[in-house]
Formats: sequence, structure tokens, C-alpha cells
Amino acid sequence: MSAPREGRYDSIARRWLALLERRQQHFIELCDTGRWRHYYSEGEFLDEMRQVLRVRNQWAKIAGLPPVDAGADDAVPVRRIRKPARWPAMLGRRYAAE
Repeated sequence: MSAPREGRYDSIARRWLALLERRQQHFIELCDTGRWRHYYSEGEFLDEMRQVLRVRNQWAKIAGLPPVDAGADDAVPVRRIRKPARWPAMLGRRYAAE
């Protein structure tokens, strides 16, 4: 059997996928450096990261490539956000043990 032919829109899908992967790298950099705190609350940042992963996986599927992780559509990002030292005091005793 012959290999499936490339569709005429596959190159466009791969370019959108590349753009989303750059956006994903940007979010990882924000997480690593802690700069996300200037732009987002923790919940907003996690929601944005989940959305980036979900859309990245959709474009990977359109482009015929595997997703980042099977079932990662609703998964929490791989890296955990480091909370500033003053958060336990701001959030109350319940979070002091974290």
C-alpha cells in the first residue's frame, strides 16, 4: 500500500502547530522565571496553560501528529507553579503546610 498523501492544508496546520508550540514555550518560561505573577493570578495562569495544551493537541491532531500526552486535554501543566513565600500568610492557615 502507498502512504497517505499529504493534504493541501497540512503545511498550514503544521505552521499553526509551530506557533502554538512557541506559545507553550513562552508559558513554560513564564512559569520558570515567575514572571507570570505580573500578568495572571494563579488560577488564570493555570487556565491559560490548560487552554494552550488543549489547542496545541487539537492542531497536532489536525496536522496528523501525536498529542503532547494522551489525555492531556484537561491535565494540569507538567510544572507546578512556585508560590511566593508570603502566600501562606495571605491565604490563611489552611495553606501554611504546603
